[in-house]
Amino acid sequence: MAGLLAAMTVSLTGTRVSAIALPWFVLTTTGSTAQMGVVAFAEMTPYVLVKALTGPLVDRVGPRRISWVGDMVSAAAAGAVILLHALGLLPLGALIALVAVVGAARGPGDLAKEIMVPEAAERGRVPLERATGLMGVTERLAQTVGPAAGGAVVALLGPLASLGISVTCFALGSVVVAWALPRGMGHRAPAQEVHEGYWRRFGQGFAFLRGEPLLLSVIVMVGVTNLLDAAFSQVLAPVWAKESGYGPAMVGLNSTVMGLTAVVGSLVAAAVAHRMRRRLVFFVAFLLAGPSRFLILAVDG
Repeated sequence: MAGLLAAMTVSLTGTRVSAIALPWFVLTTTGSTAQMGVVAFAEMTPYVLVKALTGPLVDRVGPRRISWVGDMVSAAAAGAVILLHALGLLPLGALIALVAVVGAARGPGDLAKEIMVPEAAERGRVPLERATGLMGVTERLAQTVGPAAGGAVVALLGPLASLGISVTCFALGSVVVAWALPRGMGHRAPAQEVHEGYWRRFGQGFAFLRGEPLLLSVIVMVGVTNLLDAAFSQVLAPVWAKESGYGPAMVGLNSTVMGLTAVVGSLVAAAVAHRMRRRLVFFVAFLLAGPSRFLILAVDG
């Protein structure tokens, strides 16, 4: 369990750092918010699509292998961005292609780590509820540390130096998975299911999802909110920081404060959420956390 959490921590930290470095790199080198949005879209679209479609592949190959391969591919593609830019050989098309590779590799890599949490808890004799809580804290801590480090390094040394931190984190996450997790980690499909075709197994999963309207609604809602979050963090916030003169350090500080308060909110929820009305808390929390950020930018004079 400790190895899996360590791998998640470094990989997610690398993701948070690159979320600061890449938009700022595009904005400062091209001056175009449209191109910055295209690059952000090029990363998130394959991330979502590949993550949604690779469930049967993760079952067949094994989440441990998918995890470390995905992190290594992400590290290689992000490293290629740094190398090609240093050589003066990084046109926009090449940048978009490399960023798409990073997103496509991160999708199944993140999925594989999430899949291994129940088995890691079982092997480590940790209650599943506690393991899930630890995973949530790990994500929030990465959201806190990553943007702070990314914003500070971008402000001091430039976006490519910050992207180098992402490369290191991705590579380290791959090493941790390969070294710390047992080779048999990740439940494999029974022998009679291994020979089923990809689309048959994918169809079984989709059929299950259609039979769970609440789960399907949650997935649609998370997809929409994540789309808005990506627009805010990778386009609107960097543009605001550049035009206001605050710079990338303020973008990192903003994300760090959000991460810290999210950790506090998670701890409060763990203590008192069972006494509160779920529907009321859900709607109030989303109204406070969502529209307020966009309204503040909209009325900023």
